[in-house]
Amino acid sequence: MDDKMLMTDFYEYTMAYAYFKEGKHEEIGYFDMFVRSIPDKGGYMVFNGLHRLIDFIENFKYSDQQIDYLRSTNLFDEPFLMYLKNMKLTLDIYSVKEGTPVFANEPFITVKGPIIQAQLIETILLIFINYSTLVATKSSRINYAAKGRAVMEFGSRRAHGIDAANEGARAAYICGAVGSACTLAGQMYGVPVSGTMAHSYIQLHETEYDAFLSYAKVMPNSCTLLVDTYDTLYQGIPNAIKVALEYLIPNGYKLQAIRMDSGDLAYLSKKARKMLDAAGLQDTKIVVSNSLDEYIIDDLLMQGAKINAFGVGENLITAKSNPVLGGVYKVVAHVVDGKIVPKIKISGNVEKMTNPGFKKIVRFYSKDDHMAIGDVLALKDEVIDEDNYLLFDPTAPWKQKRISNYYYKDLHEVIYQGGKLVYEVPSTLQVREYHMEQMSTIWDEVKRLRYPHNYYVDYSQQLFDLKKELIRINTVKI
Repeated sequence: MDDKMLMTDFYEYTMAYAYFKEGKHEEIGYFDMFVRSIPDKGGYMVFNGLHRLIDFIENFKYSDQQIDYLRSTNLFDEPFLMYLKNMKLTLDIYSVKEGTPVFANEPFITVKGPIIQAQLIETILLIFINYSTLVATKSSRINYAAKGRAVMEFGSRRAHGIDAANEGARAAYICGAVGSACTLAGQMYGVPVSGTMAHSYIQLHETEYDAFLSYAKVMPNSCTLLVDTYDTLYQGIPNAIKVALEYLIPNGYKLQAIRMDSGDLAYLSKKARKMLDAAGLQDTKIVVSNSLDEYIIDDLLMQGAKINAFGVGENLITAKSNPVLGGVYKVVAHVVDGKIVPKIKISGNVEKMTNPGFKKIVRFYSKDDHMAIGDVLALKDEVIDEDNYLLFDPTAPWKQKRISNYYYKDLHEVIYQGGKLVYEVPSTLQVREYHMEQMSTIWDEVKRLRYPHNYYVDYSQQLFDLKKELIRINTVKI
């Protein structure tokens, strides 16, 4: 039984009750979860959060206390409340795999089943997918900016709650971070955890040197010293070098790293590297933190900073530059008399129009270099040509590209059939490895931080024609 059962917008219950009273509640609908625009004006997103949705569905059951609360609103009758109490999900769910690079308007998840069931999981699905995908995407961008240097997630204390800290640490790790400061993520998800010291540790010793020496004696195998409590260049680094030369090295250890959390990090890292090298500590790494994000990291490296690793906190865990992923969940089809009837939402804002029908995401890859050529949204039962395919821009269909010498795959995996989990949920490490593999198929031009190349996300001709026809049918002619 899940304590999040009532973590649902209340209109899901008022709609569910209306469906129930109309006798429509067990009619079958299809719903797509997708995102209309990519955060940070980026070129891609990284899908994440499916593991949470699976955990919720596996434990879906209303408690007596939850039913009592709904009863206390005085809006629902007893037959409806008992229907909820005895409900067992029979949904079919299709989803892209966690760690997959995805793009705007692609159905990350499609839910098929009784409309009352599909409606009741909407809010919790969006909570799980929106945040996890947002932070995974931010982590991917930060790791891309770091150009192979280590990134560590340091954001727990700035996260928007315990759940965000834990899930954000996992998202950061699967998208390239080498580890996290979040101990709970280590226990729950196997994320490598690390930690050294705070400024308070140094301030609570008689001198900075005493603090460094004490810590080195306790943690000689993983000694990283924070050097900016008082004066980085004239006190912190010299004291760290002294501890390395007088204690660590003579006892068979080494100074793993120094860390700086303030000041001009480009300038200080260059000076620090010269000081460490002059002392014979060429293998001591330089780690920096202090409100970093992908743009600052990119700038530091362009300035020639001598940095080996980055600790990234608040800007990663909160995706501060664009802290909301606008994922939505829309009905796209309704089964009437055994036939799938496509549905469309039409809006004065073109970006708010939906793509109708039960669909799949087809990703084409070049046989020559295995790089992704583009994606096509197609109706689920369409047969894709094996040898020749015409890509065209659905907003400007005269822009076309005919491709050949490709292979393709449907990005959707079957997760649930008739309410039964049929998908083998991967470990966090497996998701991380899959993500790295998939990102290697995406061109750097799509991944760049500023003004990325627009990746092709086109419609099949059948979907394009269906959408045009539904617009025609559902638009009032004056």
